[in-house]
Amino acid sequence: MSEHDSGAPAIDSNLFVTVSGPPGCGATALCTRLSEAMDCPYVSGGDIFRDLATDRDMTLTQLTAEAQGSENIDRALDQRLLSIAEKWGTTNRSFILESRLAGWLAGNRADLRIWLDAPEEVRRDRIADREETAAEMSVREVNEAGRYQSYYDIDIDDRAFYDFQINTARWSKAGVLELVRAAIETYDPDDDEGAFETAAVDISE
Repeated sequence: MSEHDSGAPAIDSNLFVTVSGPPGCGATALCTRLSEAMDCPYVSGGDIFRDLATDRDMTLTQLTAEAQGSENIDRALDQRLLSIAEKWGTTNRSFILESRLAGWLAGNRADLRIWLDAPEEVRRDRIADREETAAEMSVREVNEAGRYQSYYDIDIDDRAFYDFQINTARWSKAGVLELVRAAIETYDPDDDEGAFETAAVDISE
């Protein structure tokens, strides 16, 4: 195995991986390390949301509030994510897509779909230094779940199709990476008897 500047061994893989979970779940920490180890790009739904806020000269809180009253924000974000998933799903190259709906949007194009989570008090502590407060985080989670159900008939609590679910409170950041590394490195398509099927998500109004 080759070594990266961080000293972590590289992961030789061409898998399209999605990472999802609620705020404070550790998705950014994992994706940053995983993309370095796999030597591949990753796209974050949070970064796209921030870009949308910048484009509209709004704060994240303002854009979040606007999204609660208008379908346009969610659909614009999810259309971008869906387009990325469609593009990378045909390249046979390693890629990481991270957002709460990444697993749904990528659907059967993804090779490995991961859900991260942690107890709410842990996640609240993790976002303490962010612009979004813990109270706003809780409200956003509830509101987003309602919008996903209303717009796309998605039950965000339905996690049956995920290949790998991890409580990131139980392991260090390095430990979470090693769990995912093991899943990727031991994956053999010849032994794959099938992922759970997911219906295509219709983003159009």
